[in-house]
Amino acid sequence: MSRTFMAKPGSVERKWYVIDAKGKTLGRLASQVAAVLRGKHKPQYTPHVDTGDFVIVVNADKVRLTGKKWDEKMYYFQRSHRPGGLRAFTARQLHQRDATRLVKLAVWGMLPHNRLGRKLFSKLKVYAGPDHPHAAQQPEEFPLPVG
Repeated sequence: MSRTFMAKPGSVERKWYVIDAKGKTLGRLASQVAAVLRGKHKPQYTPHVDTGDFVIVVNADKVRLTGKKWDEKMYYFQRSHRPGGLRAFTARQLHQRDATRLVKLAVWGMLPHNRLGRKLFSKLKVYAGPDHPHAAQQPEEFPLPVG
């Protein structure tokens, strides 16, 4: 009788990958980054275990949005639970305040919203420019599909 393989948290080898966001569509980029964070690109993927790798996203300020999303897509933040506490920003306003925030919010929306998702999200590093301080980890370029 064969048994289903389940990865153990201590036996997972983690790599560091660099993904260049320059010219990439935000949603497509975020779904691919979320898959790498979860470990879905590995044969030993186990849904309830953190089998994913670290991801460094560079050039987040050069990400693309299609159509009129720069001006029509809204992001809402609850600052307090009182009247007037809701803050709304367009994608363009949010991008001008913090260019990395768009990528982080898009990836966060594609991860599980529980303890595992928070742990996976902590392995995401996003930088607005082409430079990052993780050279010591020897990150590899992750091959993304064209699009």
